[in-house]
Amino acid sequence: MKIIAGNWKMNGDVKSLDNMINDLSGIDTESRVILCVPYTMLRAGNDVVMIGAQNVSKFESGAHTSEISAKMVRDTGAVVTLVGHSECRDALHDTNTDVAERAKMAILNDLIPIICIGETATERDMGLTIRVVENGVRESVPDNATDGGFIIAYEPRWAIGAGITPTTQQIGAVHKIIRETLNDMGFTDTPILYGASVTGANAHEIMSVPNVDGVLVGGASLKLDDFIPIIKNAE
Repeated sequence: MKIIAGNWKMNGDVKSLDNMINDLSGIDTESRVILCVPYTMLRAGNDVVMIGAQNVSKFESGAHTSEISAKMVRDTGAVVTLVGHSECRDALHDTNTDVAERAKMAILNDLIPIICIGETATERDMGLTIRVVENGVRESVPDNATDGGFIIAYEPRWAIGAGITPTTQQIGAVHKIIRETLNDMGFTDTPILYGASVTGANAHEIMSVPNVDGVLVGGASLKLDDFIPIIKNAE
């Protein structure tokens, strides 16, 4: 079974999500499909589509205007949340410690955190990919995590939105390091997703790489004609 997670970012509306859930509900697939949508669209999913948020606060409650707590997200019926997405790390300046705190709150409130890690173009050019990725795993996974209770998503930050896809050899090398790091931490059943410039055309090849348990999809998850081929190519 593969995991196909879509991140709608700041796009869509309630009607478009209703239509997407309705259309995806008729698909015959063994994959787990997740849609991470803006807060205004959060609700319970169904047997085919799980609904998730795109972030949660590292605080339980209090004077934190504009933030949304993990408990609030869970109250909507959503069961998943992204934490540490590259855009949040850039815009909110989240460190691995911040991400771990967000993931910890998610787990405490029965949400499955998809913990995103990955290197920037500068870090890649400096030969720091392996160090950044390994530290990202060790420092972003919270101390209350259980095996299978969270997901790791590798995002080469230099490829996101640039239409660049690393080679399967590059993806495989990084996912191998992530798997070895998770194993060393005692997490042998935790899924690892790949996320950057995933399309219907390259999804099957990417998901055939060892240690790639699924994909985190951006813009292609907004349109049924783009998203369904990715789901189908996971089989």
